Amino acid sequence: GPTTRVFPKVYTTLPSSASPIAKSTHHRTLRLFSLALIYTKPANVVVSNPSVHSQPPRPRHTTSPIMDIRLLKPADLPLIQHANLENLPENYFLKYYLYHALSWPQLSYVAVDVSRPKRTPYDYPKIVGYVLAKMEEEPTDGVAHGHITSLSVMRTHRRLGIAEKLMRQSQLAMVETFGAQYVSLHVRVSNQAAIHLYRDTLGFKNEKTESKYYADGEDAYCMKLDLSYIREQIQDERDREEEEAAAAGEAADEGEAVGDVGRDPNAPAADKKRKVKVGRGLGVGELVEKNESKN
Repeated sequence: GPTTRVFPKVYTTLPSSASPIAKSTHHRTLRLFSLALIYTKPANVVVSNPSVHSQPPRPRHTTSPIMDIRLLKPADLPLIQHANLENLPENYFLKYYLYHALSWPQLSYVAVDVSRPKRTPYDYPKIVGYVLAKMEEEPTDGVAHGHITSLSVMRTHRRLGIAEKLMRQSQLAMVETFGAQYVSLHVRVSNQAAIHLYRDTLGFKNEKTESKYYADGEDAYCMKLDLSYIREQIQDERDREEEEAAAAGEAADEGEAVGDVGRDPNAPAADKKRKVKVGRGLGVGELVEKNESKN
């Protein structure tokens, strides 16, 4: 038969002489009792139209998002500042980002999630990561080198290799555009995830430890990466392109040679062409138009 449920007896009124504490307890009991009636149903009741909460959970979307690594644009500056404020304790004024974007526009990149199309043409791009880089204007060692000012990836898009791609793209631009010999950066000694990326994945080496480098007094590792391997890769790529172009030029069909160059030296004398004079020569006077009106 139907399930019979027994609820405790609740009095809806209290005597006027009840204390304030008793009244407060009474009202709280009524609220709890009402919630129990709303959110509890008998076990043998069949729900003909189940709600969203009663349906089994949908499987999570596990497909990796599609990333577009491109150069930083001035319109991206508020978005990368937002990413910086969300993820890093080292924050900068907007004019500092603008200084990088205008002084070294070839070195800073952003990662844009293009998995989902824009709803309207006016939607902002979904920037999920950035690298802010520059060239040292007055290097103390006299060697042209770059510096990574800031690197950040949103927590929702980490462990996808985005930070590595941003770093490698910026390093390549440093060598191709400015001939950088190496790149440097600073990282907190407590940031083990970033240290693993720089040291184990990208190959940076710890040069020294700078005491109380950050505003909160934490020390920083000063790390450096030699970019000679990128210069070698660029040169190898150029040599390969030149070899392919030369091979393609030799294999191209330029047609048969003409004139004496194309003459077969073993051809019989009868096949040799002879120069003959056709018609009569015309002097200058013959080429001038005659005035027929005088005749």
